[in-house]
Amino acid sequence: MDTYTHGHAEPVLQSHRWRTAENSAGYLLPHLRPGLDLLDVGCGPGTITLDLARRVAPGRVLGVDVSADPLGEAQDLAAREGVAVTFAVGDVYALDLPDDAVDVVHAHQVLQHLTDPVAALREMARVCRPGGLLAVRDVDYATVVWHPADPGLDRWLELYSAVARANGAEPDAGRRLVAWAHAAGLRDLTATASAWCYASPAEREWWGRSWAGRATASAFAEQALAYGLAPRDELGELAAAWLRWAAADDGWLAMLHGELLIRV
Repeated sequence: MDTYTHGHAEPVLQSHRWRTAENSAGYLLPHLRPGLDLLDVGCGPGTITLDLARRVAPGRVLGVDVSADPLGEAQDLAAREGVAVTFAVGDVYALDLPDDAVDVVHAHQVLQHLTDPVAALREMARVCRPGGLLAVRDVDYATVVWHPADPGLDRWLELYSAVARANGAEPDAGRRLVAWAHAAGLRDLTATASAWCYASPAEREWWGRSWAGRATASAFAEQALAYGLAPRDELGELAAAWLRWAAADDGWLAMLHGELLIRV
């Protein structure tokens, strides 16, 4: 059973709500058109899913997540904005769809949390129609860089990677997407990369406070404690480091993502 390192606490959902098709799936957008059927795996609160749905309408769109926790919010958002999307709990290793069910399968920040990303890619390819597209994007945590330097953030990155690997996951997933696709027997692919960058006062405030909250009140924090990787007082120090970064007038942070478009 996979363990989601972040969980669905409010500080996590706060960051997920920021995600849009433009800032998180730009590599896929030129390939979308009205009438395509789309599956969004790991949809969370649904902000990317709704953006994708608008681009493929009147095509059918299904968003699935391993947890029911964010799906009520996703359904409410779709209802408020009048976007036709179905949301359901789903297992990426055993999707409740027949073979060749959709034209596009999208998964954002999913493979990095799985114990068997190759099996997940095979399953996503199974439900994708011949000639369709499988689109995956994952961060590579070893590429996260920031200014000003802070030992607290150095320790945060070290601890995050340790927790993810204790879960059997791979935090440096971005660089491995091509290798995982090849292992899944998928060879017709285009690999790209893009970055998130947070530098404005508003971006620093949002991202810094999100991670300050995650450091002390999220599944990540609970796992760090349960695995004996950090004491509670150290988690408070990591939260303080994030708040220092957010308050720095010259604060800057960027993180690289690997992207794959796979023709099935």
